[in-house]
Amino acid sequence: MRLIVGMSGASGVIYGIRLLEVLKGESEVETHLVMSDSAKMNISLETDWSAADVKALADQVYSNKDIAATIASGSFKTDGMVVAPCSIKTLSAVANSYADSLLVRAADVTLKEQRRLVLVPRETPLHTGHCELLYKASLNGAVLVPPMPAHYIKPQSVDDLVDHHIGRILDLFDLDPGIVKRWQGVRRND
Repeated sequence: MRLIVGMSGASGVIYGIRLLEVLKGESEVETHLVMSDSAKMNISLETDWSAADVKALADQVYSNKDIAATIASGSFKTDGMVVAPCSIKTLSAVANSYADSLLVRAADVTLKEQRRLVLVPRETPLHTGHCELLYKASLNGAVLVPPMPAHYIKPQSVDDLVDHHIGRILDLFDLDPGIVKRWQGVRRND
């Protein structure tokens, strides 16, 4: 399996980092990473990671300015793309097919080739314009997976919440690294 991971400038870079960490342990998955400059900045602001350390998690890394990269073409076969986190700026570019960077071009190619594009928008509160962009991206075929915590897992840490969300994103690609605490239902004695 070949997945593109995009990281844009929203808060929440831990989602992209953890996604890459988990995928690094999946031997059958080849990862292709592209990060915006704002994502690189947020890595240093929000985590103890460096951009170089994050790049080392991926099998292939591209400059966001490299519009001639393999992932910019539909003829380069992938199984899809995850943008985590997805800034509102990137969401707007994807929703409007404004492919002025490799990250957005790769997302646009993913959509035009009818491959799975998962966007992880991390912004709140949302105004009507944001909601319209989410709707438009969805109409274009994107799957919207904002990081909303699942409290039924009884998380003990932020890492538990991040892992659960990453696991649910990977469910969309039929990958199960064993990090999702699956709902078992409620047994009642009625």
